[in-house]
Amino acid sequence: MVPQPPVFLADHAELQRDVILLSGAEGRHAAAVRRLQPGERADVVDGAGLVAECVVTAQSGGGLELAVRARREVPRPEPLMTVVQAIPKGDRGELAVEEMTEVGVDRIMPWAAARCVPVWRAERGARSLARWRVTAREAAKQSRRAWIPEVTEPVSVAGVVQVITRAACAIVLEPGAAQSLGRLSPPESGDLVVIVGPEGGITDEENAAFRTAGATPCSLGPTVLRTSTAGTVAAAVLLSRSGRW
Repeated sequence: MVPQPPVFLADHAELQRDVILLSGAEGRHAAAVRRLQPGERADVVDGAGLVAECVVTAQSGGGLELAVRARREVPRPEPLMTVVQAIPKGDRGELAVEEMTEVGVDRIMPWAAARCVPVWRAERGARSLARWRVTAREAAKQSRRAWIPEVTEPVSVAGVVQVITRAACAIVLEPGAAQSLGRLSPPESGDLVVIVGPEGGITDEENAAFRTAGATPCSLGPTVLRTSTAGTVAAAVLLSRSGRW
């Protein structure tokens, strides 16, 4: 098996040049950690579908110069996979973001559910959100994605309801629900939304609001998964049935 070239991130304008200067943290990682040498292959993406297939030509100021050999546009996937993720404790949120990015989730929405233990406020909330976004970015590069998942600002119940009403299909993960997620036929286009509750579960009020907005309760099988795992598993099930895999 031929090894795949590493993926790095640069601005869209930089990808339009015939020679890309990979500088800053990306350049240092390429030169000092990956130790790429002239003649080796590397891909550079803008995170929004544009891929530049490159060859390293020289080291430059702690970074690299890369000659562009070809460019290609990767269309935004359909259906668009969104996971509304109740905010878990500790670093489990970052774990969830990493795994969801790897399987192909396109949008991750932190949800301040009533039974969430962490409370994202002021500086703490900003730092936590920043960590989620960095995690999505790094996981996207590792998994060779042309599109970096969007990690939105935290949403309330009202925000989740708005997402449900705009979706082509919205699902609330609910242990013991009559409908099995594995038997659901996802739409071919539009927004496909999965709502993952906190460890303590979704309240009756939250559940009622989501059902009224049009979300379908679905189970993931006979076992109960952690909130940091459930979104990844649900996304994998749906993506495998949507034709994206």
